[in-house]
Amino acid sequence: MQKYEHYKDSGIDWIGPIPEHWEVKPGFTVLKERKEKNKGMISNNVLSLSYGKIIEKPVEKLTGLVPENFETYQLVYKGDIIFRPTDLQNDKVSLRTGLSKFNGIITSAYINLQPINTEPKFLHYYLHTTDTNKVIYGLGSGLRQNISFLDFKRFSFVVPPIHEQEAIAKFLDYKTAKIDALVHTKEQQIEKLKELRQAKIHQAVTKGLDANAPTKDSGVDWIGEIPAHWEVKRLKNLFQIVNGATPSSAILSYWGGDITWVTPKDVNNIKYISESERNISISGYKSCGTSLIPKGSIILTTRAPIGKVVIANKELCTNQGCKSLVKINNQNNEFIYSVLDISSKVLNSLGTGTTFMELSNVALKNFQLPIPPIQEQEQIVAYLDEVTGKIDQAIAQKQEQITKLKEYKQSLINDVVTGKVKVC
Repeated sequence: MQKYEHYKDSGIDWIGPIPEHWEVKPGFTVLKERKEKNKGMISNNVLSLSYGKIIEKPVEKLTGLVPENFETYQLVYKGDIIFRPTDLQNDKVSLRTGLSKFNGIITSAYINLQPINTEPKFLHYYLHTTDTNKVIYGLGSGLRQNISFLDFKRFSFVVPPIHEQEAIAKFLDYKTAKIDALVHTKEQQIEKLKELRQAKIHQAVTKGLDANAPTKDSGVDWIGEIPAHWEVKRLKNLFQIVNGATPSSAILSYWGGDITWVTPKDVNNIKYISESERNISISGYKSCGTSLIPKGSIILTTRAPIGKVVIANKELCTNQGCKSLVKINNQNNEFIYSVLDISSKVLNSLGTGTTFMELSNVALKNFQLPIPPIQEQEQIVAYLDEVTGKIDQAIAQKQEQITKLKEYKQSLINDVVTGKVKVC
């Protein structure tokens, strides 16, 4: 890609040099705030900012704090730029700006920016790059670092001639659409690999490795046919089930100790766990009235999300949203982990409750698993380590490619809207 022939200092630290014929303007010359209320229900097309895009959200699908009517919402027109100005201090991950392709309404918690004599798409890409570069986080004020339109009025914008703005917008629309399509393809490939992974595990832990082995009905719907020499056993016959607990609030120093304390949010798409966000002190652990779980035990989440499973890689304890399976006879815990992992949806369906869903001790104790002889369990574990290892490697490669594509997309947008490269 080419560069412009002549550059000048923009006077903006995060941008540096810009093409000589481009201008630097304050925000009030290129944007104004649109503050039209939806009085009289001019529109009922509710819009939302999601992952940097403005999407239409039918009223019947709205959840959470929904107003009695939408007259307090503000009107949005096609070409307006929506910005979420709140809580900059705590949220530096979300994309905060989106260009509306629709007429509709959106909560007044957002700032509605109307371009003045500028190409809306160009301004959107410019604000997008200030967002992804985290420049925008220097504007906030107040305890929670909120932004108002006054911040945008003083903010510096680099502004090429209108024909270049239009050309830049057209170029970036084309290029980012191609990148997004590639990312989508790779995400679909990852989902296919994950499905293949689960299918391989399900086949191995319910049917074994010998395709010619005689079979019998397990008597359990989700398991189906199993090899004739396998057994079906309840969890209570394989493990001691240990409840988790939270330290007494009467003890002020129960955090910051040396004992790892696991909660359901720590059990998320990992096979082993040895650390969590919080450790418990000795006094806090003693006040729990629970057991220290031996290394190698299986931890299962029994509150939302129900059915997540992980193996403890060290001695630890859990809160009451988890139950621990401590081995009481000759089973391979890695095999049991694989069985529980593929049955997470079944376990989740067994949850009950009104305030929150929870898997009871009775349901867990009576949950049935296919159990081959210990030698076969070990063979299946070795087979799955090899097969899933290759699939996991392929998934990691796809995820790395997605990361690089997204980095390239952000770099391309930044370089084009700040004049580092020439597209017209």
